[in-house]
Amino acid sequence: MRIGELAARAGTTTRTLRYYESRGLLPARRGENGYRTYDEHDLRLLRQIRTLQDFGFDLEETRPFVECLRAGHPEGDSCPASLAVYRRKLGELDSLIDELQAVRAEVGAQLVRAERARDELAAEAEVPGGPEPVCELEGRTR
Repeated sequence: MRIGELAARAGTTTRTLRYYESRGLLPARRGENGYRTYDEHDLRLLRQIRTLQDFGFDLEETRPFVECLRAGHPEGDSCPASLAVYRRKLGELDSLIDELQAVRAEVGAQLVRAERARDELAAEAEVPGGPEPVCELEGRTR
């Protein structure tokens, strides 16, 4: 198949395919007429790349999976290098989750502090001579 058909079947653009070719992820075969030619195996490589990118893998991280498929393995993630990328990615995700949980805890603590301060101001406002609650948004125009 030609590049346009491959792009359509893979759900991508010809520009993307040329980029993958320049990065060595997609073979650069040409027919007698000079046109790029591809087969079902190339479509499989592209689907592997796209799936991994959908999961957040960068393009270079897909290389071991592509090489595994090229080596004749039925799945691109059955080779040791692919498994190592999975392990590394899981470590990165675990770190990100830890960071997000820490940020969430901080935001939660700030919310509790802000609600407590609001409640204290409201209680003081009910005391004669206490401060009047003020809405910070009043008097502002858009």
